Amino acid sequence: MRSRGCRQPWRCRRDGTSWRSSSSCCPGLCSSRSGTRAPSRPCSRCIRKEAELATALPQERKLCLAVLSALGMCRLINPHEGSDPRREAPPGSDPREYCMSDRDIVEVVRTEYVYTRPPPWSDTLPTIHVVTPTYSRPVQKAELTRMANTLLHVPNLHWLVVEDAPRRTPLTARLLRDTGLNYTHLHVETPRNYKLRGDARDPRIPRGTMQRNLALRWLRETFPRNSSQPGVVYFADDDNTYSLELFEEMRSTRRVSVWPVAFVGGLRYEAPRVNGAGKVVGWKTVFDPHRPFAIDMAGFAVNLRLILQRSQAYFKLRGVKGGYQESSLLRELVTLNDLEPKAANCTKILVWHTRTEKPVLVNEGKKGFTDPSVEI
Repeated sequence: MRSRGCRQPWRCRRDGTSWRSSSSCCPGLCSSRSGTRAPSRPCSRCIRKEAELATALPQERKLCLAVLSALGMCRLINPHEGSDPRREAPPGSDPREYCMSDRDIVEVVRTEYVYTRPPPWSDTLPTIHVVTPTYSRPVQKAELTRMANTLLHVPNLHWLVVEDAPRRTPLTARLLRDTGLNYTHLHVETPRNYKLRGDARDPRIPRGTMQRNLALRWLRETFPRNSSQPGVVYFADDDNTYSLELFEEMRSTRRVSVWPVAFVGGLRYEAPRVNGAGKVVGWKTVFDPHRPFAIDMAGFAVNLRLILQRSQAYFKLRGVKGGYQESSLLRELVTLNDLEPKAANCTKILVWHTRTEKPVLVNEGKKGFTDPSVEI
């Protein structure tokens, strides 16, 4: 006998789910709130309802899990929605593990990677005058470009580039202008009888001597002898490799500072010998260790005031044995006891006497493979 339509909510005995009947139905597996016992055999409607519930519940659970996962990801990406994006990490937390918002990330990129060239000038830092002799050759632009990329990171730097040429070349002029560095572009041609002949590694031939001397003269003509301008002079060849730390080490030079140089004298490195009191007492070198200053050109810097006060101090062009160019200048400025060891008491390598491999251009000009208008 069929039951009448009932509007009361029915509750499933299996899972407790309730629904309201809109027409006649067999209670089947269900019971009313009044606790009326249902027949043992369900009707087709109850069977369908039970099947629908069994299908719907797992799908609902999946949907809930998906929503919760999405909410969790949102909290992970932006855990402090609506708060100040420039906030600091919570006290006691590891800043490396601090999760930033999208706005934080944009600000970090903007402040860390967008920079001016060169760094802003400081009125409190001494100026480093970097003297670089250079000459025309296939790798000249590559060498100067690499060096400029290093110098661009050094604050309060003035680059004195001196060409071994009868006039300033357009290539060097354009390169210096495009770097944005503070620079002075000079030129002087080395006389033919002093230019390299035969083996280019012959140490008896002075290299860049006239160019360095012109830079010294320019400094003395530009700054008065009693100038209070703080500064340091460093002779840096265009083919060496320089650590940025080196420039900060030399900036505090009072008279003449010294440090090791790698790949010179047939050794892994040469260095001043420093005693326990922090004084230079000799030289770690094989080639003529009894030289007054057995040091490479890249291994020392001179205070600008000392250069201005000792106007007679130049690199000697005549009557100087190979490897004595550095000594010819330094002996006019200081004694061994005046030297200031840098780079962790001359135990740290911050400059390397590297050389660029000479390019092989044997096919240049053959079968039309050449274009002199392309600047390299």
